[in-house]
Amino acid sequence: MTAPPLGLEEALRTRRTHKVYGAEPVAPELVAELVELARWAPNHHLTEPWRFRVVGPAALAALKAAGPEDAAPKLDRAPTLVVASVVVDPDPRVAEEDRDAAAAAVYGLLLAAHARGLAGYWRTPAVLLEPAGRAAVGLADDEVALGLVHLGPLRQEVRVPERRPVAEILEFLA
Repeated sequence: MTAPPLGLEEALRTRRTHKVYGAEPVAPELVAELVELARWAPNHHLTEPWRFRVVGPAALAALKAAGPEDAAPKLDRAPTLVVASVVVDPDPRVAEEDRDAAAAAVYGLLLAAHARGLAGYWRTPAVLLEPAGRAAVGLADDEVALGLVHLGPLRQEVRVPERRPVAEILEFLA
């Protein structure tokens, strides 16, 4: 059971990376709902370059086998793993914009998960950059992995760190 949805501002201010999860997997219908929201990320050329794959038991075993033995326990942190990738356009400028759009989609997925009371973690394990890891999760030759999104029930609260003042990161140009 997830908590009632958070408002946008609260979700933006309180979403954090979690590395400890409850054991219950995220229902496929909820993952589909999160991806449905993620696909509304801004995308300059309307190419919708993002791709998401939920890692099942066979893919997880193949992913573990493709990487170093000491990396396997990190893949067991969350009960649900989603591979996020971007289809690479042959035009370098479009490819760059598409990667940014796909990253925004991943952030949208994380925010939507958080707003529903789920914990999340976005990381790019090295195994997703290797041929065997790419094959384990079905990445096509024209795709680049953006990372692995860990999702699951919230099991711990994470401290919200201080942020720099807006005046340090915002400049109004004449």
